[in-house]
Amino acid sequence: MDILSLIRLSVDLIFTKIFYPKARIIRRPVYIRNEGSLILGKDFSCGPGLIIELFGATSKVEIGKGVMAFHNLHIGALDRVIIGDRVLIASGVYISDHSHGNYSGISQSSPTEPPVERELVSNPIEIGNDVWIGENVSILPGVKIGKGSIIGAGAVVNCDVPNYCIAAGVPAKLLKRYSFEKKQWILISENEY
Repeated sequence: MDILSLIRLSVDLIFTKIFYPKARIIRRPVYIRNEGSLILGKDFSCGPGLIIELFGATSKVEIGKGVMAFHNLHIGALDRVIIGDRVLIASGVYISDHSHGNYSGISQSSPTEPPVERELVSNPIEIGNDVWIGENVSILPGVKIGKGSIIGAGAVVNCDVPNYCIAAGVPAKLLKRYSFEKKQWILISENEY
């Protein structure tokens, strides 16, 4: 390790211990807009480029114990984003519980209205313990990812993923489920989802 890397690491450790004493290390740059409740679990660590945005007094982001995130994690919460313990998050992951506009139901947003002026619509996100989220994944409002599941690189997750499943693709689809009986990952047939 060269001297500049050692100095950068030391500064990041000091920053972490002063501002986020429960965390293991938060590498800068980091941007946290906290208008709500942010809870970082013990031993949280992340690479540079962390962005966490809580957009209101009732917004909540809770990150469990032992979560490890790599470069450029972006979490946006208007309502609630809950991440369980020991979750591994690769680089370039986007997690947001809200979007600009309503595109289903009776009162839908108009495409003639500028997106920034459209109603913000939110739906909480929950990610279970021991989940592995691959590179450049987007997790959209209302999604629940079950414990022990794996989300393949580049996936756009717009629906729930049950416990102990592998999902990938755009939009993400269930590919495999872990069989504790057989002690292996089993392909899921199309009629199962």
